[in-house]
Amino acid sequence: MNFFKKLFNTGPKLPPLDLSILGTDLHSHLIPGIDDGSKSLEDSIAMLKKFAALGYKKVITTPHVMSDFYRNSPETILGGLETVKNELNKQGINIEIEAAAEYYLDFHLNDLIKEERVLTFGDRYVLFELSFSQEQPNVNQTVFELITEGYKPILAHVERYPFYNNNWERIQEFRDRGVLLQLNMLSLTGHYGPQVKRMAELLIERDWIDVIGSDCHHFQHLEMIDQMRTNPFLHKLAAKENLLNKFL
Repeated sequence: MNFFKKLFNTGPKLPPLDLSILGTDLHSHLIPGIDDGSKSLEDSIAMLKKFAALGYKKVITTPHVMSDFYRNSPETILGGLETVKNELNKQGINIEIEAAAEYYLDFHLNDLIKEERVLTFGDRYVLFELSFSQEQPNVNQTVFELITEGYKPILAHVERYPFYNNNWERIQEFRDRGVLLQLNMLSLTGHYGPQVKRMAELLIERDWIDVIGSDCHHFQHLEMIDQMRTNPFLHKLAAKENLLNKFL
């Protein structure tokens, strides 16, 4: 009997985490109608109300910028941001929202760097993502250009790239180059598959994650986050004193 208790004992159940400890959510898609996230202003406001109910004080939303699919610009993103802000003020919803972008690493990004048309947040942070099929050959060069121009690159959802699964040497190389690492909260639920879930856990165990984000595209993502607040790895990461969310 004692053997089976030990075998199946997962430890004391943790209480739901009050997400106000994070302060700010980084990485979401809340500007209506400009990418694969929010479809309408009503959707955006419903999601922001839920963010506030979960304890967040601020959201930094990051629409896709991708030359082949989402040709967003500072004008389209910031114009959409103003629409959302005006509606928040109109309804008296107490949450702050800023906007930057999630830049797909293609040659268009190199052009934006040269033209100084990169949207940043905080201390010149820039969120970028890679292809999920293979690492682009110009990754190191683009990272070098970003850092040379005074930007601080953050690699989005590092745990989701199959070519980085257990590739600790390559991930360490990013860290050595000055790239910060962002993890999706939903990865800890198994939403993207068991391999991604385990990779997320290992990254947290190694203390290699600098910032956590919802990567929220629709209201159901926030419902999933609400349900996973007892996750021990989420608790562990949220307790990290220098987690970037707390300073944005």
